[in-house]
Amino acid sequence: MAQTMINFRMDTDEKNSFEDICEQLGLTITTAFKMFAKKVVREHRIPFDLSLDPFYSSSNIQYLEKITKEIDSGKANLAEHELIEE
Repeated sequence: MAQTMINFRMDTDEKNSFEDICEQLGLTITTAFKMFAKKVVREHRIPFDLSLDPFYSSSNIQYLEKITKEIDSGKANLAEHELIEE
């Protein structure tokens, strides 16, 4: 089977943490990535859930910017309330 090289960049701290976890699992980074690639090929999907956090949606960011401007200008109607725990 022919082999190829894949190179990519990642944050140094993240790489070191990933390497530590792999080592604890008895794996190398190369083995972990090969396992990931084989699972993607076998299942034809990314083997974990991907989603967007609705907090960072453009509509929510616009809302937060509007509220921030109202607070900064003193126009916001702010009321204290008890902490609601669920």
